[in-house]
Amino acid sequence: MPILDRTDQGAIARLTLNAPEKLNALSDAMLAELQAELDQLAQDRSIRVVTLSGAGKAFCAGHDLREMTTGRQAEDGGRAYFADLFNRCSAVMRAIRTLPQPVIAAPHGIATAAGCQLVATCDMAVAAEGTRFGVNGVNIGLFCSTPMVALSRNIPRKQAFEMLTTGAFIDTDRAQALGLINRAVPPEDLEAATLALAETVAAKLGKAVRIGKRAFYEQLEMGLDAAYAHTGAAMVENMLDQDTDEGIRAFLDKRPPQWTQ
Repeated sequence: MPILDRTDQGAIARLTLNAPEKLNALSDAMLAELQAELDQLAQDRSIRVVTLSGAGKAFCAGHDLREMTTGRQAEDGGRAYFADLFNRCSAVMRAIRTLPQPVIAAPHGIATAAGCQLVATCDMAVAAEGTRFGVNGVNIGLFCSTPMVALSRNIPRKQAFEMLTTGAFIDTDRAQALGLINRAVPPEDLEAATLALAETVAAKLGKAVRIGKRAFYEQLEMGLDAAYAHTGAAMVENMLDQDTDEGIRAFLDKRPPQWTQ
């Protein structure tokens, strides 16, 4: 069985973390498979949306702590290994953010430490009711500094700092209220609800969504004037597309658009 499973359903790529015996930990192998798959998806214009779920009883428990302890056996005490590990993990998170297609996380069970980071990094998230989220590394003496990057860009800073310093978990109601997830559904409805959202997005003009996702994150890092200039240029790029012209004409003619992409 592959450690990362991919099945395509029309224009939707469904990725499943498939190491349930390790609670789908982000091991060296898992990170490598995720990076390779994301690199491939970035070039695949037939895929418009990606979903990310976990096999077994949990979404993702973060890094593989047993694997990490072996890094300490190096002559430098693990410095080079740990630096490389967190660089590789950060590269995966950045690849999700820069992927042209929207990525929808579908967490269940637990999403902890780098697993919570994974949820926060995805563009949207539909969670199973009862899922617990935490950046709980501080409980074992390891502050979740890299997960903090995504978390603090998703939820208010005081709430993020409380989670980081207490190691406390939050439930789906709290996660939705803070903005970490879009919604929570009964566990038995998780797959259907995630696919329904993915299908809604996949039905839109792919190029428009790709332009929009890129502009969405880029403008967040800008001041107001720069953001308007940047997004104005993005809209010009979008308007010049032939399929956008077709979409507008179809709306005015009260008919479905005939898009080529």
